[in-house]
Amino acid sequence: MLDQRLLRNDPTLITAPLARRGLATDLSGLRQLALEARDLEQQRSELQAEGNRIGREVGERIKAGAAPGGAEVKELREQGNRIKQQVAALEEQEKGIEAQLREQLMVLPNLPSPLCPTGRSEADNVEVKRWGTPRLPAEGEELQEHWQIAERLGIVDTERSVRIAQSRFVTLLGQGARLERALISFMLDRHSQRGYTEVLPPILVNSASLTASGQLPKFAEESFRCAEDDLWLTPTAEVPVTSFHRGEVLAGDALPLKYAAYTPCFRREAGSYGRDTRGLIRLHQFNKVELFWFCRPEDSEAAHEQLTRDAEAILEALELPYRRIELCTGDLGFSAVRTYDLEVWLAGAGTYREISSCSTCGDFQARRASIRYRDGKATRLLHTLNGSGLAVGRTMAALLEAGQQADGSVRLPEALVPYVGADRIAGSA
Repeated sequence: MLDQRLLRNDPTLITAPLARRGLATDLSGLRQLALEARDLEQQRSELQAEGNRIGREVGERIKAGAAPGGAEVKELREQGNRIKQQVAALEEQEKGIEAQLREQLMVLPNLPSPLCPTGRSEADNVEVKRWGTPRLPAEGEELQEHWQIAERLGIVDTERSVRIAQSRFVTLLGQGARLERALISFMLDRHSQRGYTEVLPPILVNSASLTASGQLPKFAEESFRCAEDDLWLTPTAEVPVTSFHRGEVLAGDALPLKYAAYTPCFRREAGSYGRDTRGLIRLHQFNKVELFWFCRPEDSEAAHEQLTRDAEAILEALELPYRRIELCTGDLGFSAVRTYDLEVWLAGAGTYREISSCSTCGDFQARRASIRYRDGKATRLLHTLNGSGLAVGRTMAALLEAGQQADGSVRLPEALVPYVGADRIAGSA
């Protein structure tokens, strides 16, 4: 959520960055609400100060010998009671305006960093680096896509999954299930070695948690809801980990806090029908290891680079070529100030596909979740960062396509062999 002080003092500090996102925004009505809220707060504070003064005066007069039930004390107490009633009325007005203000601020996205390239769409994103040599088909060789390999090896069943649930669900079998489990353990172990605290959070989250991270109210249609319980299936571990410290004041010397959280993730994928209908790329349910930082504002830029490198290190350990893309302003996610996407090479498809999105969110989520840190005698909003480390199904897809052999098996990278217990996948057994 954006800082109300920007709205009150100079709305162009909001409208100009939002224009870089491609959003034309009229904030005049919202600014008026913010000014009214500030005026009511000032009136209430002044009245409360006057009420406190009267209370002290009552005590002083009684101490000086005035009768507690006498006329002068009675008149002062009546003044104090009138002020209390006025304060209560102002508080109700203030609550109403603050609720309207918060409701409208909640749907405004974060402001892009000045470092973020300006652009309208993904066509304006900027490639930052590449790592590894993409596998291309040799002469006379025909590389298959991962879903073809998985079906041929019998390690995934889609048809029965539709019977169990609906389309965009899969069941992994044999070595496919083992590979998925191995990847999760491998990622968590590697991140733990790099100083992350492993977290296994609830995968059902309440509306307050989705609101804190920025999924609600704007993106309710993307999530699955258990309406009777005000619980939602989490779309990403970013949601429960953001709220792990919701409403807290953290010790400044404890920062940064770095978490690596595994969860199944659930998304409706609204608007994606007809895209990636086969395989592991775009499912309603998928596994993901998420990286999350809470840090001081002055450290967040360096933290963004480090978090991204930690995600890249998994791809490098798995010998998977990738590229890093910086998203332009028009392609930024709702809560992000700045984002790097990591795209892995899919040898069978002959293209790069997103496997991780690493974002710094500034104090946007911290303000929504009321998470602060102690800085001397003051408390300040901290910064949050998140990124996939990695999306497990997409990692499996890349491994299947990268490691496919002429004999039909799939060679696994050396780092993964101890986790799988084999150096290749040859079938569902």
